[in-house]
Amino acid sequence: MSSDWDTVTVLRKRAPKASAMKTESAINQAKRQGLQVDTQQKYGAGTNKQHVATKNTAKLDRETEELKHEKIPLEVGKLIMQGRQAKGMSQKELATKICEKPQVVNEYEGGRGIPNNVILAKMERALGIKLRGKERGKPMVPPAKK
Repeated sequence: MSSDWDTVTVLRKRAPKASAMKTESAINQAKRQGLQVDTQQKYGAGTNKQHVATKNTAKLDRETEELKHEKIPLEVGKLIMQGRQAKGMSQKELATKICEKPQVVNEYEGGRGIPNNVILAKMERALGIKLRGKERGKPMVPPAKK
């Protein structure tokens, strides 16, 4: 029968937290024990620079192309205006019918709107004329019923 003197109880400390591992004393202790120590310098670390010129500034300066949204062709705007006037509608009435703001109809008629196929399809159905494709300005033919 063994006595209490033969049993060994090992009390372990908790593993140090990551923040404690970053202290200079913890790094020196790890070096003394022969453990691998990895250090990394973060980009812009330790500086108080909030608005730093990025690495791509020169590349952006060399860029000469102007990026603009595609606009509705003026001929489509005129078709919308003619179709709306042929039906005797105001811009506001057309906008209400297609569930859009009057400003959208105004922009499309003036050739300033950004093309959206959903809005153009609603206008085509409300006005009964084609606004997209090769057959612009021609009346829409309702699909044949089976």
